[in-house]
Amino acid sequence: MTKHPGSRLSLALLSAFMLSAGTSTAWAQGTREDPVELNRIVAVVNSEAITSTELKVRLATVERQLRAQNVQLPPPQVLEKQLLERLIVDRIQLQLAKETGLKISDIELDGAVRRIASNNRMSMEDFRAALKQDGVVWEAFREEIRDEMTLSRLRERDVDSRILVTEGEIDNYLANPTSGISMSTEVRVAHIIIRIPEQATPDQLMRVGVRASDALSQLKRGEPFAKVAASFSDAPDGLSGGDMGTRPINRLPSMYAEAALKLKPGELSDVLRSPAGFHIIKLVEQAGASAAPTQVLKQTRARHVLIKVSDTVTVDEAQRRIREIKERLDNGGDFAALAKQYSDDLSGAKGGDLGWLYQGDTVPEFERVMDALDINQVSAPVRSQFGFHIIQVQERRTEEANAERKRQQARQVLRERKSDETYQEWIRQQRDRAYVEYRNESR
Repeated sequence: MTKHPGSRLSLALLSAFMLSAGTSTAWAQGTREDPVELNRIVAVVNSEAITSTELKVRLATVERQLRAQNVQLPPPQVLEKQLLERLIVDRIQLQLAKETGLKISDIELDGAVRRIASNNRMSMEDFRAALKQDGVVWEAFREEIRDEMTLSRLRERDVDSRILVTEGEIDNYLANPTSGISMSTEVRVAHIIIRIPEQATPDQLMRVGVRASDALSQLKRGEPFAKVAASFSDAPDGLSGGDMGTRPINRLPSMYAEAALKLKPGELSDVLRSPAGFHIIKLVEQAGASAAPTQVLKQTRARHVLIKVSDTVTVDEAQRRIREIKERLDNGGDFAALAKQYSDDLSGAKGGDLGWLYQGDTVPEFERVMDALDINQVSAPVRSQFGFHIIQVQERRTEEANAERKRQQARQVLRERKSDETYQEWIRQQRDRAYVEYRNESR
């Protein structure tokens, strides 16, 4: 997010949501200049078509995104091929979300857009004006954000729920606190994933392996990692250069952590193999380390108002109620009194007080919003599997971890370590089970 307010939005803001200042312009140009191109189908995903106009618009978006990040662009035909595959994978996921009733409501979307405006230190009016000045259609921007939220919610529901951490794994983790992977070294890693199909034939494995070797050869010849990632990687972050950001090394996938420990900043791994495919990682940066994972845990004291969705309370009715409560809070209403009157859980009797919460005590969508709040700040309505919440953070503190909390901390580390691996495997399964027909002449 841009750190400096102004009349125009930075490309970094829009690219964070796969949208850029050229999106609506590209769409308009495609419509005016080439009406035949608008209706050409480049791929069919199950029963839905992806058109050349969709591909052209997204290509313009990604090109601007990469330029904003100073990433050297791959050849156009390479980038187009990678982008079409990304559109296919996203479409498969959005179809699954729709088929299983997963929806992002307007009230949730409004809250997310308000947070984006707030993070850019803008009012909603200034935010809309800045988007308009950059040529971005407001309705298109909102739907792009809705899709991103849908994909995130789908991952939480269908992927994170698959992650299993056994008591034995926790025991092993705690019994080896000085092992390399459990060190609290912070690293910034970039990666490339070249996915292999489920039940791949020997010929398919050979072709994917050759592709991975080609990517590594380009890197060793000095090609920028971000450019090669955009050209080869099937990971969701591939088109943004494959940068995984900075994180403790013990929260990387085990294979990445083991490889990173052997690298110096700037060095590349060999081609690595996992069930999901072939991988290449680069250690970009490395910070200091301690001999053991931190034993200090963050706690948040929060309260909430919860309106549940049930057989007698529809989603629309729950949204209406939570919106009315938020309006009353915005107009000076007493949080505890409103929680006692309206909240649909046991905390209501205590004014919505949830007590002191550790990381991982709440569902991800609740915790993510809670962690972003300032002290005494009241959130926009948030949806979780339990219904609609309004959250207020009252205090924060840290404390030394006892034995039980050390196990919970270890479980969270191990879950995060498995998260990327599980997600890549899930994506591969969804992609292989879908019907995809290419009609792009360039393939």
